[in-house]
Amino acid sequence: MEMFLYGIQWLAVTMPIILIIGNVVGNIIPGTNTVFYIQSLFLMIGLALLLQISFGHKLPTILGPATVLLIAVLATMDQGMGSINFSFVIGGVLLSILAFTGAIKHIQKLFTSRVIIVILLLIAFTLTPTILNLILVDNGVSSSLNYVFVLASLVIVLIVSRHLKGLWNSTLPLWIMLFGSAVYYLIFNPTNFGNLNLSLIAVPNIHPNLAVPDIGIILAFIICFLALTINDIGSIQSIGSIVNLSEMEKRIKNGLGVTGIMNVFSGIIGVIGPVNYSMTPGVIAATSCSSRYPLYITGTALILIAFSPFLVAAISLIPSPIISVVLIYIMTAQIGAAILLAKENNSFIDMDDGIIVGLPIILATIITFLPDTLTSQLPLLVRPLLCNAFVMGVIFVLLLEHFVFKNQNNN
Repeated sequence: MEMFLYGIQWLAVTMPIILIIGNVVGNIIPGTNTVFYIQSLFLMIGLALLLQISFGHKLPTILGPATVLLIAVLATMDQGMGSINFSFVIGGVLLSILAFTGAIKHIQKLFTSRVIIVILLLIAFTLTPTILNLILVDNGVSSSLNYVFVLASLVIVLIVSRHLKGLWNSTLPLWIMLFGSAVYYLIFNPTNFGNLNLSLIAVPNIHPNLAVPDIGIILAFIICFLALTINDIGSIQSIGSIVNLSEMEKRIKNGLGVTGIMNVFSGIIGVIGPVNYSMTPGVIAATSCSSRYPLYITGTALILIAFSPFLVAAISLIPSPIISVVLIYIMTAQIGAAILLAKENNSFIDMDDGIIVGLPIILATIITFLPDTLTSQLPLLVRPLLCNAFVMGVIFVLLLEHFVFKNQNNN
């Protein structure tokens, strides 16, 4: 029973990510049914998760569509989905080669304790716009009411978390989703329940659409996959540090290999490829569950949901403000995990160490709020890097740690 609840909890955290990105992409692809697109996403993520915990890095992880690839899709949409899908295939093949040839081991050495601490903090800070959008969503309830509801919910959640023990406390994010949604609907009584007039069971609508892209699209996607690689390594390394497991070089190699393979598969079925999410340590810190075995339940559930348009539509009814409460709670725990990691590794000795950690966080926070009028002026080839707060934060902490302050005692 305990493993089942943990598995459902991982599912509850994973689903909003799939729904958010699935809705964004599904609504911009001409002639695409958003529910059918999300079905295919559920199938791909479920398969990728089962492969990762069985043959990849074998770590407890949140998998979801890569937002860095979403940037490339939005920037090249006018070239057609055939070219975009084939670019996923090319990027996935290159990533798999990089992983399985062992070339990735040279990159792993760059991830010292301070770099991992920054990665843990970056996700919390760079998720701020997403959380804000969830609070300000146009769902028939005024933004001010949603904002007050979120603040009140957070106070209640923190009070409750102090009194819950054992499994109840460990699975708190799940109860937030269930009871929070019920309370939200009782208070605000929304009338829009979406389209539930769909089949209970239906095979995901998969029709391969591939076309040879031009060199500009290929270069844009290669840069995005470089950013995805940095993201994936940082995510896997941070999870390994929190769980304190050995053989991290092998885990990163296999994990990146599976990520590459599943990006090839995603290109074939026409959805955005997966990446390991750096918010995972926050879930582990919040729930105290670091076992990968409950994720077999999560992966199986994702695949089963993929075969039900009705369930996909029903899951979409979870109020966005409730999702924001869950994310804030998890990210708060992740910041706590970063602070504990810094203490355990004695990562802060002098002011230089503070600069190594502080500058990337400030820079990434600024990038998250860059206006579209600025980002649209940047060249297409560099936009996926310069406009990705997480990637730029990682790049800057690597530069500070290994070049600017390279004489420091790296932990």
